[in-house]
Amino acid sequence: MTDTHEQPRSEVWKTALTVLQEVAPPVIPEGAHVMTVQIEYPSGDPGTPPHRHSGPAFGYVLEGEMRFELEGEPQRIVRTGETFWEPGGDVIHYQDGNARTDAPLRFLVTMHCVPGQPMLVLVDDDELKRRAHLRAPRPT
Repeated sequence: MTDTHEQPRSEVWKTALTVLQEVAPPVIPEGAHVMTVQIEYPSGDPGTPPHRHSGPAFGYVLEGEMRFELEGEPQRIVRTGETFWEPGGDVIHYQDGNARTDAPLRFLVTMHCVPGQPMLVLVDDDELKRRAHLRAPRPT
């Protein structure tokens, strides 16, 4: 007698995994908690002003194109289906805005947050001026 409730076994799991991003692991702050958020910006929105995160953050663009810029790295466009990451800590995240004026931007970010510290801290103009030498040249 066979159990009619038993599900057939699938072999799909053997090829279902696609590596989207692989990085040398940054330091995960002791006692960190992890938060995954979805962010949505309308067409042309500049996104969050320059800021930093207390711990590393890993992201994936679900829809649209993001203008992405970290301190010391050139600005780049991250498109639908592509990933990005940042080490957190002292590194300034200059841009995460919508690179398109005709479509929305939607992305996921998983952040490792240091206990007792805010997830996101805006960087003031004075600090931006003091650290201007660390910013990669901007496209003209």
